[in-house]
Amino acid sequence: MRKLLLLTLIFALPASGDDRFKDIEIVSQEVAQGVYMLTGSGGNIGVSAGDDGILIIDDQFAPLADRIAAALTAINPKPVKYLLNTHYHGDHIGGNAEFASQATIFAHHNVRLRLAQDSSLTPAHLPVVTYSDGITIHFNGDRLRVVHLPSGHTDGDSLVRFERANVVHMGDLFFKDTFPYVDLKGGGSVEGYLNNVTTALGWMDDDTKVIPGHGGLATKADMQKFQEMLLNSITWARKQPMDASLQQWQAAFPESLHSWSWRFITTERWVTTLYEDKARIHD
Repeated sequence: MRKLLLLTLIFALPASGDDRFKDIEIVSQEVAQGVYMLTGSGGNIGVSAGDDGILIIDDQFAPLADRIAAALTAINPKPVKYLLNTHYHGDHIGGNAEFASQATIFAHHNVRLRLAQDSSLTPAHLPVVTYSDGITIHFNGDRLRVVHLPSGHTDGDSLVRFERANVVHMGDLFFKDTFPYVDLKGGGSVEGYLNNVTTALGWMDDDTKVIPGHGGLATKADMQKFQEMLLNSITWARKQPMDASLQQWQAAFPESLHSWSWRFITTERWVTTLYEDKARIHD
C-alpha cells in the first residue's frame, strides 16, 4: 500500500524567487490509503486525497507552491478544497496565498492573529475559519480531528488525527530524532511542549503512523524516544542553579543528549532555550 514517488519537477521559479529553492524536489510518500506526506523544504505536508478532493496540512514556502500543486495532481487531479495550518511559522504557511484561490484555510485563532500582524503578508495568507479547542472535518471517508494543544511549540499549535487511517500529523510538536524548536516569543514553553507530546501519545497505538513537522515518517516508538529526551532535558534543567550562567548550563549539559543536535537546533541552542525558560521549568 505504501509507495514512494520521487517527483523531480522542472518548474522555473520567478526571477525574484529565492535561489535556495531552485533545486528543491517534492517527495510524495503514501502513509495509509488516501493519506500522504510531502517533503521538500520546510514543514512536512499532510494530504488527504479521495473522492471528495484534496485536503492539505501546511504548505511550506511560496516559491514551492507550483511544485507542491504538481505533486498533489500526481496523487489526485481534484482541487485542493481545504488547507489546515498547524501554526504560524513561515515554513508551514508560506504557500497560503497561492492555495487560497481554491482552498478554505483553517487554523487556530492565534495563528490568524499572528499572521495579521505580519506586514509582509497579504489578506490571502490569513485563515478564514478559526477555532479555539479544535474542529472535526468529515472528508474522504475519514474523520479528521483537528486539536489545539496550548503553549507548546507556539500558542497556536494544532495536530490532526486521521481516525480511520490511524495517522497523526503533529506539526512542529514533533521533530523526529532531533531537538525541537520551542518558540518562546511565540507563546511556546518547554514544559508545555512535553505535556502536549504526552497528550498526543495517549491517542496513539503501535500501528499509528506519525507525520512529524520535520524529519521522516515516524511511529509511536519514535515519539516515545522524543518524549524521553524532553523529559530528561527538563529533569536536568530543574537541577541546575537558577543563578548559574548560560555558559555554566551549556558546559554541564549531559553528553548523552548531544546526539539530538542538528544544524538548526544545536545542543547550544537547545540549552539556551532551557535556560531562557528556566523560570517556568523551576516553578
